[in-house]
Amino acid sequence: MQTLAQLKAGQLQGITRLQLVENLTEFPREIFDLADTLEILDLSNNQLSSLPEDLPRLTHLKILFASNNRFEVLPEVLGQCPKLEMIGFKANQIHSVPEASLPLHTRWLILTDNQITALPERMGQLHRLQKLALAGNRLTSLPASMAQCHNLELVRLSANALAALPSWLLKLPKLTWLAFAGNPFSHTLVDPHADVASVPNVTLADIELGEKLGEGASGIIYQGRWLNPAMVAATGTEQIAVKLFKGEVTSDGYPADELDCCLTTGEHPNLIKVLAHISQQDQLGLVMALIPQGFYNLGLPPSLETCTRDTFKAGTEFSLKDIVKIALQLAETLAHMHAQHISHGDVYAHNMMINRQMALLFGDFGAASNLAKLSTSERSAMQAIEVRALGCLIDDLLPFAGADRADALRAQLRQLTELCMQPELSCRPAFRDIAKLLARLWQAQACEV
Repeated sequence: MQTLAQLKAGQLQGITRLQLVENLTEFPREIFDLADTLEILDLSNNQLSSLPEDLPRLTHLKILFASNNRFEVLPEVLGQCPKLEMIGFKANQIHSVPEASLPLHTRWLILTDNQITALPERMGQLHRLQKLALAGNRLTSLPASMAQCHNLELVRLSANALAALPSWLLKLPKLTWLAFAGNPFSHTLVDPHADVASVPNVTLADIELGEKLGEGASGIIYQGRWLNPAMVAATGTEQIAVKLFKGEVTSDGYPADELDCCLTTGEHPNLIKVLAHISQQDQLGLVMALIPQGFYNLGLPPSLETCTRDTFKAGTEFSLKDIVKIALQLAETLAHMHAQHISHGDVYAHNMMINRQMALLFGDFGAASNLAKLSTSERSAMQAIEVRALGCLIDDLLPFAGADRADALRAQLRQLTELCMQPELSCRPAFRDIAKLLARLWQAQACEV
């Protein structure tokens, strides 16, 4: 992060990325002094409500973030910026998105947590659009023209007022990560504060919170321990992990929907085990088994460059056999979830943990959707969308098995990837069939040892 004082003193010449958090109410004109090099401009967490009409003078600007400001209208000047392709205006008070505000070369549009009731037909002309985040608005429909957004891969529609899931959406050839919980057409939540049959309902009085283990869009995870001896006896452990939801709409939707999807999914060997739920009037949460020592994240989140695809640490290596084992466990897990009419919505390596034996643990239901109210054909399409996500995962892992000479196995995995990612959704295999194929590949490898 840089400072306004540095900018005004001319100390930032030549930089490509600028981030200013200075309670700004006006766009600093000195930013134009950086026009020859500036590519990324982050003005989030200020008090801005407008942008200058000569913003296109920033001819190299590719990415603009202005979240947590005071914009009420998405600025029309954005559409005139010659290279702008990533736009983020999360958590403003935007109620209007003019047609002119959308550059035709947009790849990434984040408008989460605003007051938008409608989008312009121009959306259908954004043929490069890959990532679209609209959770937490007031949308009642989407433009039919968006059926032409054939490169769209990630869509967040949760916590809106959509009357139906658009039929064209479930036909997009590259759609891979979709979340839509918290809309009138989707699952009707039972009282999130009520008891459920699957796991006990506890309160924070039953728990002692310890160190913070991590934080995501929907909540904070702590290490904890049971103070209630009855829960120690019921769960067979004193040490636990506790996820406390933040209680507000997130980039993926409402915490109550995440809680519902997680509890509806139930148990599976490759899902992080849920021991109890916290459903106090002032706090929702999950109590989970602690992840055993030796587990680590399979991947890292997408970068600005990769947009929708995961990244991996330098030095990452897998054998082809490792990839088969990871994919098999994931296919079995997703088959279980879809049998319970739950889609995950965020099938990414960064939401998975593995150990040295390639045992898989999968979690984070923040983008999950309950499919119970969808038709059979819609549920099949939702499964096909997540099948593509499995294909993307295998596709992402294969380059890290470069030294493995098992050419036949590599070809089989490549063929499976192509099947999972083919444009026609109805031609993609189901998770049960994928799991059977991967089980055969795994058994064949075991026989060769």
